[in-house]
Amino acid sequence: MIDTKLDFSGLADLSRDLELLSKAESRQVLRRSVRAGAELVAEEVANSAPEKTGKLKRNIIVIFGKGEQGTAVAGVHIRGVNPDTGNSDNKMKSASPNNAFYWRFLEEGTSKMSAKPFVRPAFDSKQEEAAAAAFAEMIKAFDEAISK
Repeated sequence: MIDTKLDFSGLADLSRDLELLSKAESRQVLRRSVRAGAELVAEEVANSAPEKTGKLKRNIIVIFGKGEQGTAVAGVHIRGVNPDTGNSDNKMKSASPNNAFYWRFLEEGTSKMSAKPFVRPAFDSKQEEAAAAAFAEMIKAFDEAISK
């Protein structure tokens, strides 16, 4: 799994300004900012994903995760994984439009097929741009919250 964290605490002005907002407003500002970065990466993953039927591209989504108190977590998810085990969900049928479990076979390869990575290269190419988008969205969301 690709794990990147943006730490806004080092930015004294933003950190202090976030403390001025209510908990709900602060959480909303953080969620908007991480979503902006994740959407940029998701778009690049979808653009670089192989397309045979379009099912894989339709199942690339942005989700929010659980983080520590005062943090926001968002990431790119490809539907078709059992969240409890991280493996392909055997309960979902391959005919389901929401099951692109085979993405990992393309990304990592198998014993009979070489890897054709599309997630990692997309992430690597957009990582800094996503961080910049997250910071920009955070400033915009903060300004909107303050002006209310």
